[in-house]
Amino acid sequence: MSADNKIDSIWYTRCPVPTPLGLAAREGWISSEFVQDGIAINTLQETQDPELLESHYDHRLPHSFRQGGNVPAIWAKARGTDTKVIGLNWVDEAQLIVTLPNSGISKPEDLKGKRIALPKNDISIDHQRASALRGIVVTLEVAGLTPKDVELVDIAVPKQAPTIGWSSGTRVAYAPEYEALKSGEVDAIYVKGARGYESVDKHGVTIIYDVRNHPDPKVRANNSAPRPITVDAALLRDRPDLVVRFLSRVVDVAEWAAKHEADTVAYIAKESGSTDEWVRKAYGNDVHLHQGTNLDAEAIAALEGYKNFLLEWGFLKGDFDVNAWIDPAPLAEVFRLKKKAA
Repeated sequence: MSADNKIDSIWYTRCPVPTPLGLAAREGWISSEFVQDGIAINTLQETQDPELLESHYDHRLPHSFRQGGNVPAIWAKARGTDTKVIGLNWVDEAQLIVTLPNSGISKPEDLKGKRIALPKNDISIDHQRASALRGIVVTLEVAGLTPKDVELVDIAVPKQAPTIGWSSGTRVAYAPEYEALKSGEVDAIYVKGARGYESVDKHGVTIIYDVRNHPDPKVRANNSAPRPITVDAALLRDRPDLVVRFLSRVVDVAEWAAKHEADTVAYIAKESGSTDEWVRKAYGNDVHLHQGTNLDAEAIAALEGYKNFLLEWGFLKGDFDVNAWIDPAPLAEVFRLKKKAA
């Protein structure tokens, strides 16, 4: 190995949602994997530097890995960031369109002519807006409607200090949207995940539709699924051995989680700033069985479809080939080595 290829530190970041990367980090597997190499393992979740934190969205940081919502990963790639997808994870998440109990709206068809909130954040890539828009569009399509049949109302979300994750002090779950709903400014809003499901109970609203129930996974695809593991391409080119070792520990999570249901649910609850009860409602009682890493053709097709949705709605500056973005070699090597060791 040349001096130019010597690595002193590796960075990673994950979103406050169920991710195999987050579980591997929580169990200490990533740090222990590289301790003998003298490679420091750093996470963006433990920094307050706004310049570093921005890499959670634009993946600018060298020697870094990311797993979480796919909107920032897609956005970064579309604007030219040199990354590669080396794995995907799929956990279906509650995606809820909700309204007040006395609204007269009980099913997606009733949304015709109504006003639906669309959050607007002053950040580099508004993944929450993209997620809400996708949930709204799918719900309308279920009823044979289009966005032209409703009024999408921008709801400004107050800007806060840069941070990652509910537990780090980000906004109260959907507070601006609920304020708009209760004041009569809008007739329906979109919420998702454990925090979203918890908010339904807290505010006593009625669920009109859960996109999670749609039979086609390509239609259910949103910021939350599939969640890609991305790595900066320079690290993959220069030190593919390190990438394979890092990815291998993430892959190990599938077997561990399947055997540790309670621990897995408790971790997700802590990560998302919620409770075991709401995690199970939002992600299913079998969430511990969905912590695997793959590059399944169906998941790739769903990622391509959602990328096209983001392009169509103006979230991306340019198009790119999702299949070319994916490098299957590291995951294939992980599975080859595990088979050899078995």
